[in-house]
Amino acid sequence: MMNDSEGSEYDRLFYPFLFEGGKASIEDVLAQVRHSTLEKCREVIELRRATLEHSGEKIVEAGRAMARAFAAGATLLAFGNGGSTTDAQDMVAELLNPPRYPPFAGWSPLPAIALTNDIAVVTAVGNDVGFDNVFARQVIAYGRRGDIALGISTSGNSTNVLVALEQAKKQGLLTVGLTGYNGGKMMHSRAVDFCINSPSDHIPRIQEAQATTYHALLEVIQGAINQAPMNEERET
Repeated sequence: MMNDSEGSEYDRLFYPFLFEGGKASIEDVLAQVRHSTLEKCREVIELRRATLEHSGEKIVEAGRAMARAFAAGATLLAFGNGGSTTDAQDMVAELLNPPRYPPFAGWSPLPAIALTNDIAVVTAVGNDVGFDNVFARQVIAYGRRGDIALGISTSGNSTNVLVALEQAKKQGLLTVGLTGYNGGKMMHSRAVDFCINSPSDHIPRIQEAQATTYHALLEVIQGAINQAPMNEERET
């Protein structure tokens, strides 16, 4: 149990039984947990709907543009910080090793690199040049005209993500950004071809919506690639 000086307002709102000095019964605890879980589910659904309403058409447009790039031989470079790092890694894993069971059985492996994976490179650049450049330096090395750069930032203001997207644009890459809050600087950057926003100020909900967004992108990409005209383009 906690005293009233501990924990956040969020803790007291969703877990009030932790602040009752051991007086809560097991039934009360389970009722509070159930309420908390249902409330989180409601928030998740609402933000996913808001993302669809705000950026649904943009998700489809971005996915089709990415599919055309992949068909022309592109590699995707994904990056982000913290939880966005794991999202970048997850998207790359889904591209390199797509599910093999229905309804994904026809999905094709596609080339992708998570710029968060090589800790030696990240720490070397961070130490020698500065953390703002940990992704941009890799974009310089790996990026080729026609490739895809996908940056994830819950705030839209992560400097190293913005710098990498700007560098990618200079090198002729297709640039895609995933943001939260009001989109931040990324939403207004001319270096970002497609900026998909999940409008919320609650980071866990933003990251859940962003995970849904990049999985939707994957479905659009694979659906477009598996169409006959796209397959013919890849073979030429």
